Amino acid sequence: MFFSDPVSILLLVLFCGLLVKLFRGSKQSPPHNYPPGPKPLPVIGNMHLLNMKRPYKSLMEIAKKHGSIFSIQIGSQKFVILCGYEMVKEALVKHSEDFWERPHIPIFEETTKGYGVLFAHGESWKAMRHFTLSAIRDLAMERKTIENKISEECEFLVKKIKSYSGEPFENTMLMNAAASNLIVSIVLGHRFNYEDPVFLTLMRLMNECIRLTGSPMVMLYNTFHSVVRWFPGSHETVKKNTKELCQFLEEIFTKYKDQVDLNDQRNLIDAFLAKQQENKEKPDNFFHNENLTMLILQLFAAGMETTSTTLRWGLLLMMKYPEIQKNIQNEIETVIGSAVPQMDHRKEMPYTDAVLHEIQRFANIVPLNLPYAMTQDVTLKGYVIPKGTYVIPLLASVLRDENHFEKPNEFNPNHFLDSNGRFMKKEAFLPFSAGKRSCAGENLAKMELFLFFTTLLQNFTFQAPPGAELDLTPAVGFTAPPIRHEICAVARTF
Repeated sequence: MFFSDPVSILLLVLFCGLLVKLFRGSKQSPPHNYPPGPKPLPVIGNMHLLNMKRPYKSLMEIAKKHGSIFSIQIGSQKFVILCGYEMVKEALVKHSEDFWERPHIPIFEETTKGYGVLFAHGESWKAMRHFTLSAIRDLAMERKTIENKISEECEFLVKKIKSYSGEPFENTMLMNAAASNLIVSIVLGHRFNYEDPVFLTLMRLMNECIRLTGSPMVMLYNTFHSVVRWFPGSHETVKKNTKELCQFLEEIFTKYKDQVDLNDQRNLIDAFLAKQQENKEKPDNFFHNENLTMLILQLFAAGMETTSTTLRWGLLLMMKYPEIQKNIQNEIETVIGSAVPQMDHRKEMPYTDAVLHEIQRFANIVPLNLPYAMTQDVTLKGYVIPKGTYVIPLLASVLRDENHFEKPNEFNPNHFLDSNGRFMKKEAFLPFSAGKRSCAGENLAKMELFLFFTTLLQNFTFQAPPGAELDLTPAVGFTAPPIRHEICAVARTF
């Protein structure tokens, strides 16, 4: 179909957008001390300057000319971009009371309806954020309990990888399943078998949504919504998949609801339903079924994607740099031996700790960060950002800040080691963002990454299949996973 590809739709959008602009006139001009930026063109704004597949790269190039705070325009929507650790920290930490709202982005508004926690607004977000933090702390973060759950999942993962007998395999769904099962255990109190067809369908739909929400077509949809919404494309797939996922989750907890004992809260659904009963007479009760569905969906997606993608990057980098992999295995043999890895081992393993931090820094899996909307006028570096302005604190510019990392574009564990080989914290290490919208599952993710990673390297040496080239170019999507590749896991013996 002629209008099914992004280029054709963009041409149509440009024409329609020009007509709309002529009839509506221009929007109110920003204040005189608004952050500067490249001059926008009619209708498309600065879209011509952006790499549509990896816009964060273009934004970092623009920052070289316009500095750590600048403005761009996508279609008719103005954005302020914040670059570098100092600028992002000042905004998200020093001005945290002003940086917590989310903008109304069409694809997220239509798929989430403002429910859940990632893209929610106002008092509903505050209620869901507070509940999520409390529930994760109470249900999952009793340390030994969660360590045991992760160690149990590690056993299943090791067993599955051993079944490949050193032959090449693609690890996306496997890593997704292992990471997802930790979230499932917190939400539902049990795990899925890796081959469970329902589980596989759930992860497939989730993966497709995450990839497509970062696609050029969805970017066009968000920018020229009034026109593009009438045409087919990736945005329709995202909405369809989200609807299927919500229906599946609703069915699960509708059946589960009849079995709940509110006096014995075993998982997140129990805790939520208890809150639902507690708040049922309140006029502003945010503990309704729609919020529960979207909260579970977003926890599942975020927990699966961030941990599994980081682990996939980690294994790819170990194949790329076998000497680093060997150094980690030597440290594992010295500190852990054949015992089950525990979080207490981490403080005795500075090299492994440094490598894990460098994997997260280099992988840069949420390069754009999630966008913010200003709750009031704020002045940063002498520039005024008006209330309601859409702001992107660019995480890629923090994790690749040359003022804090000697070789920001290279994979180098020495970024986190001092001259004596001791682990060294870096203030610009912000893979989970910062401020009021920072990742609610940060502590859980750190435990998962250490225990999964050390268990895998304790049991296997990871190698590229014969003749394979290891490409470190990130794939296109809402997050930045490695491109599809196969690995060989050679079993180790002690």
